[in-house]
Formats: sequence, structure tokens, C-alpha cells
Amino acid sequence: MTELTLPLLFETRVKELGETVALREKKKGLWRRISWDEYFTHVRNFCLGLKSFGLQKGDRVSILGDNCPEWLYADLATQSAGGISVGVYPTNSTIQVKYILDHSQSRFVMVKDQEQADKILLIKDQLPFLEKVIVVDMKGLRKYDDPILISFREVEEIGKRIHENDPLIFQGMIEQTQSDDVAIIVYTSGTTGPPKGAMLSHRNITSVLDSFFKVLPISRADSLVSVLPLCHVAERLFSLFIPMKSGCTINFAESIDTLQADMTEISPTIFLTVPRILEKMHSAITIKMQDAHPVKRWAYYKFLPVGEKVAERRLSKQNINIFLWLVHFFAYLLVFRPLRNRLGLLQVRECVSGAAPLSKDIMKFFHSIGLMVKEAYGSTECTGVFSMPGGDDIEIGTTGKPLPGWEYRIASDGEILMKGAAVFTGYFRDEKATKNAKRDEWLYTGDIGEFDGKGNLKITDRKKEILITASGKNIAPSEIENRLKFSPFIKEAIIIGDRRPYLAALIQIDLDNVADWAQREGIPFTTFKSLSRDPEVYQLIQGEVDKANLEMSRIEGIKKFVLLEKELDRDDDELTATMKVRREMIEKKYGDLIEKLYQ
Repeated sequence: MTELTLPLLFETRVKELGETVALREKKKGLWRRISWDEYFTHVRNFCLGLKSFGLQKGDRVSILGDNCPEWLYADLATQSAGGISVGVYPTNSTIQVKYILDHSQSRFVMVKDQEQADKILLIKDQLPFLEKVIVVDMKGLRKYDDPILISFREVEEIGKRIHENDPLIFQGMIEQTQSDDVAIIVYTSGTTGPPKGAMLSHRNITSVLDSFFKVLPISRADSLVSVLPLCHVAERLFSLFIPMKSGCTINFAESIDTLQADMTEISPTIFLTVPRILEKMHSAITIKMQDAHPVKRWAYYKFLPVGEKVAERRLSKQNINIFLWLVHFFAYLLVFRPLRNRLGLLQVRECVSGAAPLSKDIMKFFHSIGLMVKEAYGSTECTGVFSMPGGDDIEIGTTGKPLPGWEYRIASDGEILMKGAAVFTGYFRDEKATKNAKRDEWLYTGDIGEFDGKGNLKITDRKKEILITASGKNIAPSEIENRLKFSPFIKEAIIIGDRRPYLAALIQIDLDNVADWAQREGIPFTTFKSLSRDPEVYQLIQGEVDKANLEMSRIEGIKKFVLLEKELDRDDDELTATMKVRREMIEKKYGDLIEKLYQ
């Protein structure tokens, strides 16, 4: 299998499934079905269209826009031509887009709409390699008079005519793709510096698929919803790579605003998520229950402990007695089933959380309502996934056992090292960073972890983010931050304390939930700033910090905190594209505020 390429896998799946539904997309309230045959036709035509513009083997094609079928068409089309696709976050600023297009030396870029096209047009004179901007939705661009612009449909039409003149040309291109060819470049989120372009080959991709399916089998009967940005390696794994092997169906919601309602209609069986989404779901449930009908509120708080007890027994592989089973059956019918249906997660049989550590409390909550969330660990450099629990072998607080095919060890300083066919080929145009990450075929992940007695991997934190207090105690900030973020009133928490006498925190309130609380308490406010400055809001957060401190050791307790008077923003370089905090930037930007916490 590892000698295959993604285009060859795609061709095999098309021959097998033909008219079966491959993709669904919601537009103007209606679901549109796209068969495997249609999928193939779009990829073929777009590929031949790109080729007519002079795309050569190894050339880079960037893709900038929200998740949609055309994103996948462009990705596979580029690879089929021997090119390399480069995903760009749609939320990136013009400066960030320029960096990636310039660094990757992309000759072509596909954009979703006018918003993204405008970003490119502002910087096109600073991109010497750029030749064409291909636009999916031309709305608002019809009167633009710029020869660099061309519609996605026009490129497909060019490719269609080429195919009609030579029906075998595309087939020949697919067959020429090699397993060691670089398929995609995925730019890292850049928490510790400028983003680096990790090059992943077809061998990397097919290798990780072989390992993944031995732990989490997915079939053509499964349905997934594409939620996370497709330029993220985890979403690429679930929305592009996995369907090539399994034939499952990928669904695209109409928009972020309609995602919750669309999820209910889709009712996916596999759900890839990140901690922030689960945290928001939990916060929404907690707040809504406070305003719910008294009977519903009583049932929720009465039955939730029953769910917790059953979840604990399942996780510890203990028997559930008949009385507890009956009570839980009624709890499921009256509370948990409607709740999961409201979230659009009723049919989910596998829920995988990745990208960042998940709070144990959040995980226990979802297990209590019957959603068996499991944490996976991986990175861009290992093609997305290294360890994940198989079946119901879930140990909360760990990311399960390494997938088959990996060699691994823990270095003397606790860093996780791994070796296998899925380790990336290197960073694009950055030999120094490549040599630092790959040494003697071992990938140095930069993550600190340990294996428990059962062989499950527990991630402590990023190596660069471990805090050492003035007393010499090593502290992993992410676990403490997750405990704080379990509160529905806290959206973000940044723990401070490196070389300091005690731990402190910068806290960003959850605007929606705190505003709702303030209105019920009759507290006047006008802006985020005025709300954060209110003494009663400070006391509310003090109570949440005190609760978190009860679950931590004295040395891990938060002695002081301050409420940020603005929301952290990507445009201010405070967050990465994946919504991770840029810790170094925060500590530099809010240095004066931090110093006051230690006066």
C-alpha cells in the first residue's frame, strides 16, 4: 500500500464506487450530492487546466479559502499533475498570506471568493512567482479588470477540452506520480516563530493511513463533517486522505453560523474536533441549563451524576448492575439523547479530539452524556497522528497507545522521539530547522511526555513552555490552563511563573457567558473592557479560580490573576491560525501587567 500515491488511491476508489455519494455540500438551504464520478471529473478537468498554464512537477499551488468541495478538487488536481499543494488559513491576514505564498514560491493560488482575492491583489506585485489567481466564487469580481484573475469554472472548461482531445492524458499523469514525491506542504502554526513548511510525501500519507485503519476502521457507510480548516493536517487526514481509503462521505456545512443546525441534519458518525469546540459546547450547555425550564434543569442535574457513574464504570471495565443500567436508560432517553441530538452528535460512534491537550473535566463531561471522546496525539511532522486509543480502550488523561508501525522512545529530558515511514521529508527551504527536527531518522517532537504502565502516552506540555518556578519546580501550564477553562466564564487563561516565586494568570473572560450572567445580576456594562473592569465580574472569576485551585497542589495554585481588557486576536499576533496562544508574544506585550502581579 505504501507504494501508492493519493491520486492512484483516488482512482481506485472512483472505479469501485462510481455513482455513490462522495461529498455533500449545503447551498441556500439545500444539500447537493456529488458522486465519486463527479468528484473525479472535477479533479481531472482542473488538473488539465492547471497543466495548460505550464504547471510542472514540483511546482507549488496554494489554496486559500473556507472548506468546500473545490478545495479538495484543487488539492488532488495539483497532486495528480505532480505538483505540491499548499494550504493557507482563510483567516490569515494579508501579511501572513504574503509570507506563505512568497516562501512557498507558489505559481498559482486558488481562492474561494472576493475577500480572499482582494488579499492577493493587494500583494501580487510583491510575489514574483505568482502567475494566476483562480477564483471559485466570482461574485463581486466580474468588473475586476486584471489578467491575473480567472474563474475556477474557466480553468475546468479548459481542462475539459484538453480531455476531449486526448482522453488518456490524465491517466498517464496519475500513473507517473511517485510515492516519494512531495504531495503537500503544511505550514505550522508558528507559536515559536515564523511558520515552517513541512513537506509530506505520498509515502508519508499512505503509511499513516495503513496505521490509522488498524486502530480506527472507517467504512463507506460512515459520514464526516468537515469543520476544521483544511490546511490543518488533521482535517486533511479526515476529509481527504481517509475517504481515499474508506470511501466514506464528507459533508460541508453552509457556513460557520449554520454549523450547529447543519450538524443535526448531517448527524455524522465520525467527528474530528479540537478542545476549543468541546469547551464551547460545554459552556453553552452549562449556561443554557441555568435558564432552562425548572423541570428540565432538575432532570439534567439529577441524571448527570448517573452518567458520570456509568462512564467511570465503563472506563474502568467494571460491570454495570441492573438497577444502575435501568436508571441510566431513562437518563439517556430523557436527557442525554435529546442533548446529543441538539449538538448534532447523536449518531457519532467515534469522536476524536486533537491539536491541543483536552481538559480531563471536559472529557469526563462528554463521557457522562454518552459521547466517548478520545484524545489523539500527533503533529504536522508525523503526518497528523502518532497515538490514539483503539475501540473503548480509553484512559482519560492519555492519548492512547502509539499506532502500529512506529518506533518511539522518551529522551532523557522527557522529549518524545519517534521514527517511522510517516515522518515528514523536511521543512521547505529550511535545512537548519530540518536538521534540528530530524536526527538519525528520529523526529524530535518538542513535546514532553511519558508512558504509563499500560503503554498509554501522556502529554505533559510543549518542551519550550514548561515553567520552572523560583524554587526549581517544573510546572506544565497547559493542564492548569485547561482546569481554568473548564469554567464557562473563562475563555482563555495564560499561566505565568517561569523563574517566579508563584504562579499567576492572565485571564480572558467569555464575553457571551459573562455578559449573560451580568444581565441576570443587573450589572450595567457597555463594552468588553467595562465588563472586565467590573469588581463583581472579578469576584465571579475569583470564585472560578478558587474552585480550580482546590483540585491542584499548593505549588500549582494560582496566587494572583488579572483580567484582560480586550479579547486576544489573531490580527494582533496574540493567537495562531489554530487559535493557540502565542505565549512569548503575550508575555512581551503584557509585560507591565505581569510585573504588577509580582509586586
